[in-house]
Amino acid sequence: MTQSLAPAARPTTGPGRARRILRAVAIVSCVPYLALKAAWVAGSHVGIPQGSSLLDDRLAMAVINGLSILLDSAVIVLALVLTRPWGLRVPAWLLAFPVWVATGLLAPVMAGFPAQLVVRAFGGGGASAAGREAFLDEWVFAVVYTGFIAQGLALGGLFVLYARGRWGHLWRGRVWDLPVGAVGPAHRALAVAAAVLALLPLTLHALWACGVSAGLGEGRAADRGGEFYVLEALYVVFLLAAVTGAVLLAFRRGRALPVSVPLSLVWVGSGAVACWGGWLSLASLGGPADLADRATPLMNLAYAGQMLVGLLVAAIGVYHFAERSAGTARRAA
Repeated sequence: MTQSLAPAARPTTGPGRARRILRAVAIVSCVPYLALKAAWVAGSHVGIPQGSSLLDDRLAMAVINGLSILLDSAVIVLALVLTRPWGLRVPAWLLAFPVWVATGLLAPVMAGFPAQLVVRAFGGGGASAAGREAFLDEWVFAVVYTGFIAQGLALGGLFVLYARGRWGHLWRGRVWDLPVGAVGPAHRALAVAAAVLALLPLTLHALWACGVSAGLGEGRAADRGGEFYVLEALYVVFLLAAVTGAVLLAFRRGRALPVSVPLSLVWVGSGAVACWGGWLSLASLGGPADLADRATPLMNLAYAGQMLVGLLVAAIGVYHFAERSAGTARRAA
């Protein structure tokens, strides 16, 4: 994105009441997670039962928790940027990228955790629930994921209000209003490449969601339960959302749809598959000591594939905003 995505709205003297409330929710919801992670970095075992694999490598745990603190602290920074007048002067790319990452990391949690609770309420937690209890105390998941959901809702609300005032003109109208001539071969090539690359991770996640164990490590296959199947099904949903949004934009399909529909699919879908694909790929590099619990080559291919799909789809969204921004600038001139 270029600096032509400059603020379209007049700076205000301060945030409205809704923005202040959402900002407070976003900041307060970070406190339990940050306090817990800071305690673990300091050597506390609160919430970690004896025998948990988290206690096997203290240095790795400290590094991962330190990184987690930085990532969650970014939510507080974003909440301030989105509600202060000086936030309108932040370059578009410098703001959009971390919000896209936050969306990608939080969206599967916001959708998955409530679905997992429903599955467990009907006795479908299975082996994964039992394995989880040996990993962390149950209350930790409730506190952390509830905080994540609150962060996602508050930060999402703040970004929508901010973006509507600053860039709302870039997603107004319907797909049929988009100039067909502006769609170059690069857009269509990216959409086709994303659709082709999505076939492998989409197939694998769909098979795993249906109970097939092929390609899973022995430990992962043994720990499967209802919660595992929920997560795999969500990966399928987000992959389909990303590819669908890319095709709608690149080929101008669904012409009666508001432009915000394919853009939302591109934004949320690409962020979820790219960020979680990257995170899972990074987590698999160290690998647990037990070979049975390590990611298999097929699992790594699925993670890498969905990460590439997310990045390609995100590029289509960037092209869209750059084109519409340039077109708006030319008409204004």
